[in-house]
Amino acid sequence: MGKMLSISVIVIALDQLTKWMALKYLLGKVVVVAPFVNFVLVFNRGAAFGFLNDAGNWQNLFFVIVAAIACAVIIYMLTRLESRNTKVGVGLALILGGAIGNVIDRLVHGYVVDFIDVFYGSWHWPAFNIADSAISIGAVLLVLDALGIGMRKRDTAS
Repeated sequence: MGKMLSISVIVIALDQLTKWMALKYLLGKVVVVAPFVNFVLVFNRGAAFGFLNDAGNWQNLFFVIVAAIACAVIIYMLTRLESRNTKVGVGLALILGGAIGNVIDRLVHGYVVDFIDVFYGSWHWPAFNIADSAISIGAVLLVLDALGIGMRKRDTAS
């Protein structure tokens, strides 16, 4: 479990460092990174992709509570996980790190700091951050595991 928690710590550190840099250097600016990616500062009071962004102030406490419960469940799952189940462990660790990263923002700022803007032409994906990326990658790993994709065949002999 220690190795998996170190993944979570790395995600939290990278997430908070990049958000600090975004707050320091992006206020009122758009930085073109590539023809399809900008860095732009966005304050997200809602959930993923701005869902419930304009709901008032109740959602911040709600999301902190939901994330705290999810983190507790993930930590419990990591303690029960077999060491050979690396894909699930990494997936859970990424989700845990991302959830904690965004909870820190909610507790410190009252919103989540987003800054990565991916687009094609006039179509823009909602802004996101390192924590959101870790959560998404972790979820994909869990889905791949559930579907049995990318796993070695298990010995079924009795």
